[in-house]
Amino acid sequence: MFQRATRLSVRLVERFLPDAYVFVLIFTALAAIAALTVERTPPLELIRYWGTGFWELLGFSMQMLLVLVTGFILAKTPPVARALTALASRCRTPKNAIVVVTLVALAANWINWGFGLVIGALFAREVARHVRVDYRLLVASAYSGFIIWHGGLSGSIPLTIATEGHFLQDAIGLIPTSQTIFAPFNLIIIGLLVIAVPLINRAMTPSDKDAVLFTPPDDAKPPVLEDDATPAVRLEHGWILSVAIGLAGLVYLADHFLSGGSLNLNIVNYGFLMLGIVLHRTPARLLAALQEAIKGGAGIVIQFPFYAGIMAILVGSGLATTMSEWFVSFATDRTLPLWTFLSAGLINMFVPSGGGQWAVQAPVMIPAAQALGADLPRVAMAVAWGDAWTSMLQPFFALPLLAIAGLKIKDIMGYCLMLLFASGFIISAVLLLV
Repeated sequence: MFQRATRLSVRLVERFLPDAYVFVLIFTALAAIAALTVERTPPLELIRYWGTGFWELLGFSMQMLLVLVTGFILAKTPPVARALTALASRCRTPKNAIVVVTLVALAANWINWGFGLVIGALFAREVARHVRVDYRLLVASAYSGFIIWHGGLSGSIPLTIATEGHFLQDAIGLIPTSQTIFAPFNLIIIGLLVIAVPLINRAMTPSDKDAVLFTPPDDAKPPVLEDDATPAVRLEHGWILSVAIGLAGLVYLADHFLSGGSLNLNIVNYGFLMLGIVLHRTPARLLAALQEAIKGGAGIVIQFPFYAGIMAILVGSGLATTMSEWFVSFATDRTLPLWTFLSAGLINMFVPSGGGQWAVQAPVMIPAAQALGADLPRVAMAVAWGDAWTSMLQPFFALPLLAIAGLKIKDIMGYCLMLLFASGFIISAVLLLV
C-alpha cells in the first residue's frame, strides 16, 4: 500500500507540478489575491509592498549562490572527491544506498543546513556512480535531511533568542539552547526523525522496472600546463601564491573558532572556499571547477527576489499576522505549540526564511503563549519546526541542491510529499504529547 501511495504521489507531482520558477509566480499571485481579499489592501499599495521588498534578500541570495559554488569547488578537489568515492563505494544495494545518503544528510544538516545541502547533493551524485538506484529518490533522500536543520546547531530561531540584544529580549529575556535545541522534547523529535526518515525513504525504493537510473557525467579533466605556455598561463598554474592565500584564510578560520565564533552560513562558505583554494593548489584548477559550478545557479539568482517580494506582501499587508492570530484564537496552553507549528508550516510556504518567519510570527505567538501560560521555548521551537517541515514542499532551499544534482523540483517532490505527511505527524505528536 505504501509503494502504491508513493507511485501515485510521484505521478501526480510529475504531471501537475510546474518548474520552480512558475511555482514562485503562482505563490506571488496567491499572496496578492489573499492580501486584496482578506486584508483589503489597496492594489497600488500592494504593488508598492511587492516592488519595495523585491530586493530585500539580495545578501541571502548571494550566500545561497556561494553555498552552491564553494561547496561544488570543494567537492571537486582530489582529497574530497576520493573521500566521497570511498564512502559511496560502501553502498552495495539500492536500499542500502538510500539509507546511507539519508543518514549522511541528516547528520550534516544537524550541524549546519548549508553544509548539509551541499554534502547531501554531492554524496548522492557520487553514490549514483556506484549503485543502480533510482536517482530521483536518492536526491530526495539527500534533501530529506534538511527537515531537521532548524532543530539543530544552526537553527536560526533558537540561536536568535539565546543571543544578547534580540528584538524580543525585553519580553522574554534570553532563552538558552538548553531549553530549545537541547531540550528533551526537541531531542526526541530529532531522534524519531533520524529513525523514521531513513526507513521511509528505504520503503519508497521503487522496483527495478520503475526505477529511473542516472549516472552523473564524468568529471572534466583538470587543465594541463603546456610546454610552450606564456608567463601569464604559468602564473595561473603556479601554486605558491594560491596556497599561501588559502592557508591565511584557514588561519583566520581557526582563530574564529578558538575565539568562540559560531558556525554560520558565511563561515561555512568561507571555509569551503579556503579549503578549495588550498586543495586545488593552482588557480587554473579552481577556476575550472568554478566554471562547472556556476552553471546551476540560475534558479537562485532569478527566483529569490520573487520570494522577497512575497514576504513583503505578507508582512506589509498584515496577512501573516492575521494567519497567525487565527491559529492562536482557538488554542489552549497545551495545544498552542501544535497550532503554532501548523501555522508556521503554512506561512513558510510564503515566507521561506527562518529569521524572517520569526520576525513575522513572534509578535503574535509570544504574547499568546504568555497570556495562556504556555511553554515559551516550546512555542519558539514550534515555529522553527514548522519552518523546516514544509520545506519538504517549498522548493526555496532545494534549489542549490537540485542545481548540484542536475534535477528539477518535480523530480523529487513526489517523494518529499510522502515525507511531509509522515514527519508532520511525528513532530505534531511530540509537541502535543511529550
